[in-house]
Amino acid sequence: MLRVGLTGGIGAGKSTVARRLAERGAVLVDADVIAREVVAAGSEGLAAISDAFGPEVIGADGEMDRPAVASIVFGDPDARRRLDGIVHPRVRARSDELIAAADMPPSTSNGMSCTTIASGSAAFGLVVVVGLDAEERVARLVGARGMAEADARARIAAQADDAARRAAADVWLDNSGSQEDTRRRVDALWDERLVPFQENLRAGRVARSGPLRLVDPDPTWPEQARRLAERIAVAAGERGRGVEHVGSTAVPGLAAKNVLDLQLAVDSMDDADALADALAAAGFPPGPETTADHPEPAAPDPSRWERRHHASADPGRPAHLHVRVHGSPAWTYALRMRDWLRANPDARAEYESLERVAASSDTDPDPTRHVAHRERWFAAADARARTWASCAGWSVT
Repeated sequence: MLRVGLTGGIGAGKSTVARRLAERGAVLVDADVIAREVVAAGSEGLAAISDAFGPEVIGADGEMDRPAVASIVFGDPDARRRLDGIVHPRVRARSDELIAAADMPPSTSNGMSCTTIASGSAAFGLVVVVGLDAEERVARLVGARGMAEADARARIAAQADDAARRAAADVWLDNSGSQEDTRRRVDALWDERLVPFQENLRAGRVARSGPLRLVDPDPTWPEQARRLAERIAVAAGERGRGVEHVGSTAVPGLAAKNVLDLQLAVDSMDDADALADALAAAGFPPGPETTADHPEPAAPDPSRWERRHHASADPGRPAHLHVRVHGSPAWTYALRMRDWLRANPDARAEYESLERVAASSDTDPDPTRHVAHRERWFAAADARARTWASCAGWSVT
């Protein structure tokens, strides 16, 4: 099942987007509704809130006095964190229960769940953020909900800002237009990304992609890689020894193919094989071996360069996952080559020139000569990177 996290600031229109996703067939797990359930009268959650903030936050009817709690936590980050520490774990646990219990008849759209969340989470295959300018949100809260302007601004200020939300977003869904505009955007997201993603998960296959071209460096590549790495780390659990962004997209300022390369370290190839199902469920099914972004040198003992290859099932974010033994030559090579290119502008320029020549060789009558030239360059580059690592005192742990 594809789990989609849906978030957005107060007044951004998250409920509108959630309703449309439910109309298209998603199972909606509303964290806002659950958040009220877990602190209802007589609940353990409400008792914990009373212990934290005093019995005066419980009204005469036994329910939480929301205005009283709001007056305590808005404007007080420490109080807000205490409240979140009580509510959020209970919301997550209840959400997991509802998703696990959801009856997914074959006629519904692929068995997809959409959970409204307070912030981005590695537990979701994709996070969608509903975006709207703060001033427009204020206008909607005042006009549509009758909220006092000062209250609206205080609530917006107490939440994450747009920069933090964009950092959590796999998809930024603009809600600045009409409701019909929003419906069209949600439908396009559903048809072009969510449904194909879910179908790939069900089939255990990687997303199909067309020809990949060299593109200018994207400053958001590291942030995109970080989100994927967090999901991979959660899926790997105790068998994982860390996830690193490697390859060309991990080198700032370097033109590259728009594919993220990630490296998961494990203690043994037995661990790598044992993780296959968990990684597939997290959106990275086993994929066919591909030519490495940075080709690995030939070695007399091929087992020392052994890896397991997975790739993204998400059609909107091409990515390769290389599972390698921690400390192995292949694991070390990927990190050393990345860091050497990061540290050496001349080497970056050489490599980019090499890649641009290769990208223009599609119509060459003898493209193999470019492959051979590339392999020779990397063989020499490996020796240069080793020298640099020795002189710079570079090491990995």
